[in-house]
Amino acid sequence: MKTTRKCRALLSVGLNLVALFFSTTAFITTYWCEGTQRVPKPNCSKQRHHNCIDYGVNETDQSKVHYSWETGDDRFLFRRFHTGIWYSCEENIHEAGEKCRSFIDLAPASERGVLWLSVVSEVLYILLLVVGFSLMCLELFHSSNVIDGLKLNAFAAVFTVLSGLLGMVAHMMYTQVFQITVSLGPEDWRPHSWDYGWSFCMAWGSFTCCMAASVTTLNSYTKTVIEFRHKRKLFEQGLREEQSYLDQEAFHYFRDRSLQSISSTVEVYPGHSGARYSYYLPAILTCQMYTVGISLPMEPLNESFQNPLFVSINDV
Repeated sequence: MKTTRKCRALLSVGLNLVALFFSTTAFITTYWCEGTQRVPKPNCSKQRHHNCIDYGVNETDQSKVHYSWETGDDRFLFRRFHTGIWYSCEENIHEAGEKCRSFIDLAPASERGVLWLSVVSEVLYILLLVVGFSLMCLELFHSSNVIDGLKLNAFAAVFTVLSGLLGMVAHMMYTQVFQITVSLGPEDWRPHSWDYGWSFCMAWGSFTCCMAASVTTLNSYTKTVIEFRHKRKLFEQGLREEQSYLDQEAFHYFRDRSLQSISSTVEVYPGHSGARYSYYLPAILTCQMYTVGISLPMEPLNESFQNPLFVSINDV
């Protein structure tokens, strides 16, 4: 049982550690959602020759009329962007690199409270995962003490379940805020197309591992309690059977001792009549039974010796 319980504890610790790693990574990265934004193409220059509008004349000559033959989507550039809880970064079309800005500032004013609540829930989610992981490690290192291990196991399961619920609520609130920001956000930021990124997948993977760790911990706690109850039941049943066996052995032993004492008493007075035997025998038998603590009902004897025991003694 100890080895099985230790294996279950190791599995819970491993799942909790994976959940903690995934949640922390998702919290600090900016790939919850990614896609493309449609922006007007910039003018071509000496530094930029692709994805730009080339008028074919000297840009410094203001007296010349500039013509562009590009129409429709050809006039626009689709730049990639990716967004996290804290920042939204998009490709810089004027120079190499990315340009990032706060996602909290991009969100509509009516949704910033929900976004901050999502951030607080994510922080609490990670903190409760740390607490649950610490309790699981303590339970693993104190596996020799079963009672203390059960207490730590129960608390670890509670904290892990609470962290999973907070994480689920935080992920759903962020998704809601992002979808509203896509519709009501700034014009220069609104995505043309978008999808969920690997940070979002890691966040929900963290939630899955967290709930799996909590279920494994609760299962370990329940199995340990059931095993203890079963062993206690078997132990009590064995005690009752042993006590019943000892009582029967004691009864047979003292009954044989009583009969031997009666036989020896009869042999001491071989020349007396059966009436005297019938007079002394009940008293002797009662004394013997009282000495060993056994109470048996004694029927009164008459002169005709109705008791088979006395008849057999008189026949001796």
